[in-house]
Amino acid sequence: MAKKSLIAKQKKPQKYSTRYYNRCRICGRPRAYLRKFGVCRLCFRVLAHRGEIPGVRKASW
Repeated sequence: MAKKSLIAKQKKPQKYSTRYYNRCRICGRPRAYLRKFGVCRLCFRVLAHRGEIPGVRKASW
């Protein structure tokens, strides 16, 4: 889980546009972020297994 202080810091308006960075909407993780879905890889995996992301299926071959 991300630190609450870092999540709050990221939400404040930044002085420069290059200081903005993406965080997972669910857990706040800054790394392994999937832009198309707005979540990190860990949360994406959980949501995909539950079937909560439309159009995503678990691959099996």
